Amino acid sequence: MEQHGEAPATAAYAPDPRRWRVLAVTLLVGFMSLLDVTIVNVAVPSIRAGLDTSAATIQWVVSGYALAFGMTLVAGGRLGDAHGRRRLMTIGLVGFIVSSAAVGLAPNAAAIVVARLAQGASAGLLTPQSSGLIQQLFRGDERGRAFGLFGFTVAVASATGPLIGGALIRLLGEDEGWRSLFLVNVPIGLVALVLIRRLVPDNAAGQGEPDRDPRIDVTGALLLGLTVVAVLYPLVSLEGGAGLPLVLLMAVPPLAWAFVRWEQRTVRRGLPPLLDVSLLRTLPGYANGLLVGTLYFTGFTGIFLVLSVHLQEGVGFSPLHTALLLTPFAIGAATTSPVAGRLVGRIGRRITLLALSVMMTGTALSAWLVTSPPDALWWTLAPAMFLAGVGGGGVISPNFTLTLAEVPPTMGGAAGGALQTGQRIGSALGAALLMTVYQASLAVTSPALAARWALLTALVVLAVALAAAVRSWRLGD
Repeated sequence: MEQHGEAPATAAYAPDPRRWRVLAVTLLVGFMSLLDVTIVNVAVPSIRAGLDTSAATIQWVVSGYALAFGMTLVAGGRLGDAHGRRRLMTIGLVGFIVSSAAVGLAPNAAAIVVARLAQGASAGLLTPQSSGLIQQLFRGDERGRAFGLFGFTVAVASATGPLIGGALIRLLGEDEGWRSLFLVNVPIGLVALVLIRRLVPDNAAGQGEPDRDPRIDVTGALLLGLTVVAVLYPLVSLEGGAGLPLVLLMAVPPLAWAFVRWEQRTVRRGLPPLLDVSLLRTLPGYANGLLVGTLYFTGFTGIFLVLSVHLQEGVGFSPLHTALLLTPFAIGAATTSPVAGRLVGRIGRRITLLALSVMMTGTALSAWLVTSPPDALWWTLAPAMFLAGVGGGGVISPNFTLTLAEVPPTMGGAAGGALQTGQRIGSALGAALLMTVYQASLAVTSPALAARWALLTALVVLAVALAAAVRSWRLGD
């Protein structure tokens, strides 16, 4: 039988009558932070033109956010576990609102990069509270439905980011348009802040005794932060064409080893760890789900970057036209995410296997059809992307549900933060890998065939993710 056990404290669980309203608030906040990952992509040319700066500098408007986001996810989750998720959501959202305003009003590129770093760090405090609250407030099939809505939110944010960005720039002009992308967070964030203070409960609601020890493993947070930087910085630098500082990649194994040893020592001393690494050994479902999620994001994230660059530079489409052509993927994912969330409690990891198989089929068709004439892409590439999205929507939310199924709610924020850190690393790795394949292929073939080779590379990575999911399923039997 597959492992569908609940975390400890299930016996003391009493449903919070506000749980669905709390979920709506957390999804709104999550939507804001995830939207800013994708919305800025279409604004980079406008920001560069408006501030008259280099492409390498502007790349850090995108990369700086991703780097700070990945650095703070686990620490943000642990702070929420220990000090209250409502408190961390409040702190994170205030920081997100202020930094969003700073980006929108920035007088130069340097100010934008600094503000984007602060914005990413604030998002890192916010985002893991969503998975922590779902762990805290929901059990059984309801938890699967809640994570299904979380997956739906991820898909909608991915779809609407480029669309909203392209539409606002077209409506307001280049300079005012890109600034409005960030300033719009201010009124939405203020409304969400009021809702958080009124609706989101303390950690004690809906579970047994919470983790009352307020101490934070600062050394562990620094070691993990350095490890994440050592992984992400070379990847985002490669993506932006700024070179690859190999010395940082060489530092990853010793830093990761030091983090694991420190966390084990912290547990032996009876102190609260940043992340209980014994979860990787004692809960095989957590370790395997972490691997599946990282590989999945490595495979699928780079697809959007490659196709966005290819459709604009290789085919000659506008940013809005490109966003519309890629939207079918998100529509497919948004359609299946809630359904997958409802089914995961009944069929378990098999839904991930089926979803990955469907996505691989859509990706293979996209690789074949990307060479179609420009006028035919609406009738060839778009349906293939929709099929890939239908599969993709069945991966994220079930993987969250199954990976965190046996994690204690008192560690839910940190464990969820680690899962999302893996996703951010996978996203950066996938973007760098697929863009490298695309750029290298351009030297010897046409843009359309270069895009095909990049998509086939994504297909190989997704096949590895499928193999990992099969292993997880068999271990659960």
